[in-house]
Amino acid sequence: MQKKLTEISERYGKLTEKLSAPETLADLETYTRLNKERAQIEPLHETFQKYLSVEREMNAAFEEAERESGEMKELLLEEGYALRETLERIHEELKLLLLPKDEKDARGCTLEIRAGAGGEEAALFCAVLYRMYRGYCERKRFSFEPVSLNETELGGMKEAIVNISGKDAYGRLKYESGVHRVQRVPETESQGRIHTSTATVAVLPEAEDVEVEIDEKDLRIDLYRSSGAGGQKVNKTETAIRLTHFPTGIVVTCQDERSQLKNKEKAYKVLRARLLDYYRTRQDSAEAQNRKSLVGTGDRSERIRTYNFPQSRITDHRIGLSLHSMENFLSGDLDEMIDALARANREAQLLSAKESDE
Repeated sequence: MQKKLTEISERYGKLTEKLSAPETLADLETYTRLNKERAQIEPLHETFQKYLSVEREMNAAFEEAERESGEMKELLLEEGYALRETLERIHEELKLLLLPKDEKDARGCTLEIRAGAGGEEAALFCAVLYRMYRGYCERKRFSFEPVSLNETELGGMKEAIVNISGKDAYGRLKYESGVHRVQRVPETESQGRIHTSTATVAVLPEAEDVEVEIDEKDLRIDLYRSSGAGGQKVNKTETAIRLTHFPTGIVVTCQDERSQLKNKEKAYKVLRARLLDYYRTRQDSAEAQNRKSLVGTGDRSERIRTYNFPQSRITDHRIGLSLHSMENFLSGDLDEMIDALARANREAQLLSAKESDE
């Protein structure tokens, strides 16, 4: 591990030199590539340098303690043991930083929310989740672009599809895939009984053009007039787009924009994301049967979280974490939950790596 970290630090130093060279500064493409590489290894370099510094201080404290006696010796030993604890914490940080990164984490994503069991109450819950994720994206300064909203007359949503852009958008939201369950008293319930309904959430990484090639011969493109709940948003021209991909049977619709071109761009973006998910799911299916991380598989059939309104409690079943701040959570304050899921995922990866080494 130390050898690998030393090599990374040496590489960081060489990159820093190259980035200040006149020939690099004159070549924007090379400068951008090298700067990106340096930024990726910078956390490892800085943490390793901190580790070496604390290690030197610890060794110096213990060496000096051997030459001292009495109260001074005790103080130096106490300092040395405290530095050893700090060193162990930094060592754990380094192990986490050395874990392989999922290159898709830095990308944008497509968010799909669909009402599940529970009729109109499920559709209303779907709308609640839609507003929750919109609030989260506003907090994180991610762009939030609706592609298709299938709304009901009572203000619910049968389906919502959104394109989200921003650094690490997929890495933050990927833990949200699965079945979300709500327990609350519907406004239409006169008896005051608690009802349970569900919504499914799918978070798909944005596909890059080189990863998914779409042959136009495999597509059917239909144009039609967009419509909204109760006929409120009817468009007089055919701006809505429906893409049908024959080999997979995947269908994507987009009617959010008044521009046919913009709807087409959004629909293609969703189609690429779904195709990437489709092909990778098939490719990884055998491996997935033998591997299930602590935070779950991300399968849309897996129940991951319960929103209990009477008790103002949100419980994530994958890590057993409960939060008691329903109002803040539904307004988009998701970081505490997402941070806990990310930590659990890293710990599971560490455990898996340790077992592989053994």
